[in-house]
Amino acid sequence: NLNSVMEVANLPLAEDIPIAFDSCRKGPRAVRWRSDADSQICWIEAQDGGDPAVECSPRDIVYTLEADAAYNGTAPQELARTDFRCSGVTFCDGDLALVYEAWWKTRRSIVKVIAPDRRSEEPRVLFDRNYEDVYNDPGSPMSRRTSNGSSVLAKIDGERKLLMQGSGASEKGNKPFLDVLDVDSGATQRIWESSPPHFEYVSSILNDEDDRTIALDGLQVLLSRESVQEVPQYIAKTFHTGAPSTEKPMTKFPHPYPQMKDIQKEIIRYKRADGVVLTATLYLPVGYDKDVDGPLKCLMWAYPREFKSKDAAGQLRRSPYEFSSIGSTAPLLWLARKYAVLDGPTFPIVAEGDEEPNDTYVEQLTASAEAAVKEVVRRGVVDEKNIAVGGHSYGAFMAANLLAHCPHLFACGIAKSGAYNRTLTPFSFQAEQRTLWETPDVYIQMSPFMMADKIKKPLLLIHGQDDNNPGTFPMQSERFYQALKGHGAQCRLVLLPHESHGYQAKESIMHTLYEMDRWLELHCNNE
Repeated sequence: NLNSVMEVANLPLAEDIPIAFDSCRKGPRAVRWRSDADSQICWIEAQDGGDPAVECSPRDIVYTLEADAAYNGTAPQELARTDFRCSGVTFCDGDLALVYEAWWKTRRSIVKVIAPDRRSEEPRVLFDRNYEDVYNDPGSPMSRRTSNGSSVLAKIDGERKLLMQGSGASEKGNKPFLDVLDVDSGATQRIWESSPPHFEYVSSILNDEDDRTIALDGLQVLLSRESVQEVPQYIAKTFHTGAPSTEKPMTKFPHPYPQMKDIQKEIIRYKRADGVVLTATLYLPVGYDKDVDGPLKCLMWAYPREFKSKDAAGQLRRSPYEFSSIGSTAPLLWLARKYAVLDGPTFPIVAEGDEEPNDTYVEQLTASAEAAVKEVVRRGVVDEKNIAVGGHSYGAFMAANLLAHCPHLFACGIAKSGAYNRTLTPFSFQAEQRTLWETPDVYIQMSPFMMADKIKKPLLLIHGQDDNNPGTFPMQSERFYQALKGHGAQCRLVLLPHESHGYQAKESIMHTLYEMDRWLELHCNNE
């Protein structure tokens, strides 16, 4: 028979968590076994009652407890303290672990170095940065397998050195890298970087079996390599001290859609009226020649994001060398219909200092749309009379708002699994942490449902009938459709049986494509 040794937590229903980012439940949370120890558990406890509005230091404490000590009634030991909300601890061994903490309001992130076996030592700050600033992101430490099946930080040559992998974001695009970081000095050594015309990234360490020491000389990693025309392939890459690295191909996947191999892809950059730099990926059909074929119909597909600074909002977060993967309902499918596709144009909603982004949501959204349309029309590749705008979830919310507030830019819209009445998500949404009752004007002004009488351009609504995403219940599309129809708008509502927020069944996917294709052919036909 199994006997209870210790009750770590007895938690009531978490129904009193404050409605704010960085809030959490009272009592122990994130209870788990320590990955580098045989029988030790760790957990985090908030010291502010889980309320970020409470001034408190420390805000969180991380505790550990040996299973053997629990038999003797020994009290848990304190491992670390944080002044921001602790998101967890990543262990290596008794000599090294990393403690993560962050604060949403300032977008500040701190990583501290601790030695679990020397708890009297003061933690040392390894990184203290704005996590929105991807250009200065030092990367994330890689992990290795242990013989008991857990994952721990990968220490190099038995020293306090870690392998750091990062996206390598820059003004020229992402160039993933692999660095060796000396935890004590902070010095880094770059041992590898993705090189054009390929986009490459390190997936995992291969020679980490049997708890052996991972040496830099002979380090073997699994590398993914792709280009605009080459499908991602996996390669085993081995590093050698004083000699070039060697590679062994692991896969030879065929191109999944060879007829689309020669699509034209370009990352474009342009400015919004307020000076914020915007980015998009412009795709053009195989064989397209602007001088011969002239401007094309265009499908613009996007998803807005919130930022605390204009500089962070304008940073490039993609690579011109990535393979163009085409999902089951991806907008890139319309390249086969000779459409231009503007994929992922950035729609940053910026609020610096104490400002709240959604106070100027509509103004910034429409300014981003105007800048995107102006740029592709200026290039002579898009017919300004035949531009459709679409998106999924918060992107669907965006599409409906654009038809309400700047209908002159678009011929029609497609909105999949969206929310259109923000009063039905009254306790915050996306990056909005204020409630409906705190700022009713913002909730109402952002809701395209409230603008149903102003939407005159055709709008296709698609929704999974069993969508269980709390912010996008099917009622959102049903009520919005009724409001649009009641005001004489051109609209169509498609409900997909048994589907949730994303669509899975072949029948649902094929029907979604049929509806989208039919809608575009009907309404992107302006002379």
